[in-house]
Amino acid sequence: MEITMFFQMLLLICSLFTAQLQPDSDNEISSPVRQSESQVGNAENHSAYQQTCTQDINAVLREMSASLAGLKVGMDYLQRDNDAKTKELELLKEQYQEQVTKVRKLEQQYQAQVGELISVKARANNTEDQVEVLRREGEVKRVAFSASLLASGAGNTGPFNTQTPLVFRHVVANIGNAYNPNTGFFIAPVRGAYHFEFYIYGGGHASHSTAAVLVKNGEHIFIASEHQASYSVNPSNGVTLLLEIGDVVFLRQWQNSRIYDSQNRHTTFSGHLLFTM
Repeated sequence: MEITMFFQMLLLICSLFTAQLQPDSDNEISSPVRQSESQVGNAENHSAYQQTCTQDINAVLREMSASLAGLKVGMDYLQRDNDAKTKELELLKEQYQEQVTKVRKLEQQYQAQVGELISVKARANNTEDQVEVLRREGEVKRVAFSASLLASGAGNTGPFNTQTPLVFRHVVANIGNAYNPNTGFFIAPVRGAYHFEFYIYGGGHASHSTAAVLVKNGEHIFIASEHQASYSVNPSNGVTLLLEIGDVVFLRQWQNSRIYDSQNRHTTFSGHLLFTM
């Protein structure tokens, strides 16, 4: 803007100088003397105007030079300020990139932690399921019972004309609830090897023995029997059986036999799971 103004001023001065050098046509004198005087005056005036114009041009040029120097200083300042701002911007950009890198690393760490947490949770759930399975298996594997014949009182059972199921009503232990004190049946909850024992007590009698047989699904397995005319008898037996789930084991009193029990628990039936198969 300032440079344009200076050039306009310079052109104005030069225009004025040119105008002053042109002769006035209306005031022209034909006289040679006046022309001569006029030429002398014009020469002097031209010299004076030329000197003044030169001085003005030099002043304008000096002012322009000073302005240009000022502009150069301003441009140098702006260049340095721009360089400083550029460096600051580059520094901010580097810091931004560093922050972006840190954020990405944190995101990766977070994703890794989330994945690890999911894996740990899955393992925990799997472990919990395994524990539950083991707990249930443990509950199933804990099978044992023991009971005596009469719930209360004392007396003989029988004789009967046919074999009759014995119901052992006084339950001492029934772990796993596989024995039913209302029916006298033991029902296998799992496939496995089971061990059973039974003890029968009776008073000696000439016509009646003391006997009972262990039955598996209607099949006679082992019998415990004794017969004498006097004194007491106490036959017993035991067996290990491989049972399937749902197999039924119970005792039957032998026909024409007598079995005694009292609060002393003479006649008993017991069984337990040895191991699963």
